[in-house]
Amino acid sequence: MERVRFLIRSYGFDALIALGAVASALIVLFSADADNAPTSPLWFAVPAVAIVVLPLLCRRRFPFAAPASVWVIAAALSFIDGRLVVLPITVYVAGMVAAYLLGNLPDGRQACLGLAVTLVAITIIVVNNPDHAAGDYALPALFAIAWLAGFALRSRAAHAEAAEQRAMWLEQTREQDARRAIAEERARIARELHDVVAHSVSVMTVQTSAVRRLLTPEQEKERHALLTVEQTGREALAEMRRLVGVLRSDVHEAPALAPQPGLAEVGTLVAHAKETGLQVDLQIEGQPVRLPAGIDLTAYRLVQEGLTNAIKHASAEHAEVRVRYASGHVEVEVVDDGRGVNGRSSSGGHGLLGMRERVSIYRGDLDVGPRAEGGFRLRARLPVQT
Repeated sequence: MERVRFLIRSYGFDALIALGAVASALIVLFSADADNAPTSPLWFAVPAVAIVVLPLLCRRRFPFAAPASVWVIAAALSFIDGRLVVLPITVYVAGMVAAYLLGNLPDGRQACLGLAVTLVAITIIVVNNPDHAAGDYALPALFAIAWLAGFALRSRAAHAEAAEQRAMWLEQTREQDARRAIAEERARIARELHDVVAHSVSVMTVQTSAVRRLLTPEQEKERHALLTVEQTGREALAEMRRLVGVLRSDVHEAPALAPQPGLAEVGTLVAHAKETGLQVDLQIEGQPVRLPAGIDLTAYRLVQEGLTNAIKHASAEHAEVRVRYASGHVEVEVVDDGRGVNGRSSSGGHGLLGMRERVSIYRGDLDVGPRAEGGFRLRARLPVQT
């Protein structure tokens, strides 16, 4: 049904125009024996009267030329056969539509020119009709009314077009903002992961150096192997600093000297949230285990994001933080009784996009949205390899 509605909206009027052209041709064809039948031969009259209506099919591409052509062709045919264009009622309807479209043009000068074309053409058609009556001279006024209707609705059509263009611009801007937010969040994640990995590699390098110094002089092979590991670690650290330095240069951010936070600090995070007036309950289920540094940081950031949204965007009074340790995964959940969030947060302006990026790195699951009983929920499940 949606596809049918789309086809009707897009091509319904075009189908009516085509039917009008066919109807005009059939009217002329079956009126050959009438008293007011056209004098031109049918092989000319039938296609000619259909051609009068068909230019309306091009109204989108040629908004002035298409409806004006209806009148120009009709007036030209009236010089050849004065009865041809006045016989089918569908030609009158096409003329009304053409007059309306000419009045509805956004360009006022073209609209006025269209009125002149309409009045001149209908006057010529009336004069060239050998069967015209005195009342036919009122036809220009009738088509002028159709033109005035289009002219009166011109501003409404212009406003509708402007609104459509504005909506398209907003959609494009929204997509650009989303792409930019994702790029910024990925850069932020890369900087944080650099600090995590750099800390781990530094510890490995220092421990390797310490073990190498404890070896005896006879353990030359072992010393050489450890020296290779130590040098490789230092080279890896240098390369990481050069690569991530590009990400930091845009924001003038110095490398973090303290270790990145994790779920071990979630109690401190909850305490800070309580200082703002938000009532927060913390529940830790299962036996806490040592998590990989990246997953530990991601879980912490998710809790931080949920509490930030509850405080600054949802206007919540109460929130609950749950951390569940289970076999093969860790789950964090933040629920509040606020009015929900709009997908952005104050922590960098990334919001839900940033959270999805973080969870997707570790192929986890993220569920965010309003709760049936009111409030908002953020729940993430991160796989942990054991």
